[in-house]
Amino acid sequence: MQKPLSQSFRIVVADDEADMREYFEQILPRLGHTVVASAKDGRELVDRCRELQPDLVITDIKMPQLDGIEAATLIYHNRPVPVILVSAHHSQSLIERAEMDHVMAYLVKPIKQQDLAPTIGLAVCRFDQFKTLRKEASDLRQALADRKVIERAKGALMKKDNIDENEAFRRLQAQASEQNRKLVDVAAMLLSGDLHR
Repeated sequence: MQKPLSQSFRIVVADDEADMREYFEQILPRLGHTVVASAKDGRELVDRCRELQPDLVITDIKMPQLDGIEAATLIYHNRPVPVILVSAHHSQSLIERAEMDHVMAYLVKPIKQQDLAPTIGLAVCRFDQFKTLRKEASDLRQALADRKVIERAKGALMKKDNIDENEAFRRLQAQASEQNRKLVDVAAMLLSGDLHR
């Protein structure tokens, strides 16, 4: 028997076949995980995920009401979570549909226990990396936006007071320090006319 992973995840599984749901309910605890819910269709999967907020979703693709890919998209928009898709079919069109941000792995039935353990680890690891990259990109976009505001405020000060760039920056810094505010906030206030010097 395989040793449980060092990390334990709360998992919601979904499959329209009862024997597959039972298989996951038996195998996943052996790997050190907890199956917090088991859904028989895409709609139930979305509801369980909204209610239980799992660490990971393992879902069949072909299911009634919503298929696994549609359900994964709805789940992701509610709260980002890594998804492993499972299918008896290995078609190119399904794989192309599965190539979304939140789908971290794709398993073809029959699923073996030895395939499941590394796939779960890899899916969660990839998802964490993906979240970090998105945050860094968001932080970078914010930094660039802040810099533009500061540059515009410096330009306005230079023109208004007939000073050089270094002096304009020094004045913005002094205002930020005096008011205990971020430099970008002081710059935005100056541009909007709310900062009276």
